Amino acid sequence: MSPKNKGLATFLAITFAGSWLWLLIAHFGLGLSALNPLLQLPYCCMPAIAALIVRRWATREGFADAGLRLRLKDSWPYYLAAWLGPLLTAGATVGLAALLGLWRPDLSPLSSLFPGIPGWAAVALLMLVVPVLTPVYCGEEFGWTSYLRPRLYDGRTVPSVIATSLIWAAWHYPLAFTGYVEFPNMISGLASWTLSLLFQESILTWLYIRSGSIWVVSLAHAGNNMVLFLLTGQLLGTGGGLGTLVTTLLPTVPMAAISIWLLVGRKWTPPNSAGLPAAEPRAATRSS
Repeated sequence: MSPKNKGLATFLAITFAGSWLWLLIAHFGLGLSALNPLLQLPYCCMPAIAALIVRRWATREGFADAGLRLRLKDSWPYYLAAWLGPLLTAGATVGLAALLGLWRPDLSPLSSLFPGIPGWAAVALLMLVVPVLTPVYCGEEFGWTSYLRPRLYDGRTVPSVIATSLIWAAWHYPLAFTGYVEFPNMISGLASWTLSLLFQESILTWLYIRSGSIWVVSLAHAGNNMVLFLLTGQLLGTGGGLGTLVTTLLPTVPMAAISIWLLVGRKWTPPNSAGLPAAEPRAATRSS
């Protein structure tokens, strides 16, 4: 087995076996809810743990291509896009719902996010929380976007994004059977979840390639969970009465539009494409 294939096999084995085993122990053995952070944190950090083990011991390739530098000076526009993008996508999603006649504009449900806090303040608070939680979401992105995606299909963007999103989605599937999310029809629900993760990964990949930093990607992932899906779920689901399937699919429309724009405009080109890409490194290994 080549060092690259050995690394990929080891990464996937540790990620899936570790996450799913912990889910069984925590949920069915310890009785923890899938919404409990004590269950979620070890589960979501397993991809990063797997990537760490592979880089350090399995292939000994090190961390030069891991995107661990902040790169604030050169990548601040991408940090800004990662921070504001989920909020803007949430606005586009509820606007689309209103345009389609699925939702009567009403922002009052936002006041229920945090008791005693007005809706506008709740949104501002979520925006401030997102950077704080960024290191937590690095637990996934250090594995999926930093390690796995560039090593699939030699890093070719479209096939590697599709493959990564399918693997990422499959890793999520057990959560749908343990109360993390409830779909009225499991098959259509998992399909919609997979589609959502596909377009999320395409945007996250763009942020990673352009910024060269896994922290930008983790910031965007935190924003997707804590702003985009929380706000749209509160407004369209809790407040608008739309089901989980619809509230999962609607945000994919603006995300799909962004992904198509990135693809057609060839926006996935690294900024230093004349040389070795900062975030698209060769998956070379070393012996020590």
